[in-house]
Amino acid sequence: MKLKGKVAVVTGGNSGIGFGIAEAFASEGAVGAIVGRTQETLDSSVAQLGERFVGIRADVTKQDDLERVFNETTKKFGKIDIVVANAGGAATGAQLGSVAVIGESDYDKTMDLNLKSVYFTVHRALPYMKDGGSIILIGSNAGHRAYPSLSLYGAAKAAVIAFARGFSLDLLDRRIRVNVLSPGTVETPVFGKFIPREEVERVKKWWVDGIPVGRIGQPSDIGKTAVFLASDDSAFMLGSEILTDGGVTNMTPAK
Repeated sequence: MKLKGKVAVVTGGNSGIGFGIAEAFASEGAVGAIVGRTQETLDSSVAQLGERFVGIRADVTKQDDLERVFNETTKKFGKIDIVVANAGGAATGAQLGSVAVIGESDYDKTMDLNLKSVYFTVHRALPYMKDGGSIILIGSNAGHRAYPSLSLYGAAKAAVIAFARGFSLDLLDRRIRVNVLSPGTVETPVFGKFIPREEVERVKKWWVDGIPVGRIGQPSDIGKTAVFLASDDSAFMLGSEILTDGGVTNMTPAK
């Protein structure tokens, strides 16, 4: 029960990686709120998490929504100890493609969700957070290496990694630690959002062939790492990044 008595807010906590994190937090004794844009998935996720977590429907790209998230969580639980800025992703409704084809509108959609929202999630959370808390930013191994059609997404995640260092320095006087958890390919509903159903398994195999551990990550893999960063076990870590990508970034699989 490493998080017993802790109150957490997980943005994008209603599915995929975010739900995996919330589930791991709940199993370690935390309570709090998961945030998402779809009421149906929020309700389903809260039902699975039990009474420990409430669902708050909100859009992290909207300032008023972010303010409401932290205000409502504090009213419900009395404090906030942990914030996970997880909402984001490559499948944002924006077109994916190279610098030769992506224009301003798609640029703004990608950056608003994957970078601007992270900054203001932290900005809006701070007045409600307890000193000595933990903030976890969700990065990506795309912040370290290029992938086809993901230049903007990778740039946003590289900036998120930089945020962790700068934010930690900003918050030294409050002893709030900011670290980054950067996944690689993880089994989430995102595959079905931009890949035709009949192609999903083939695309997954393509990814697995490049992962040294020989499998796609699971949300629970990310959840366990997030527990470490949220707990006192990582008390000597700040401004740091943990790559949880099956070895993709730092190793080349043997052929």
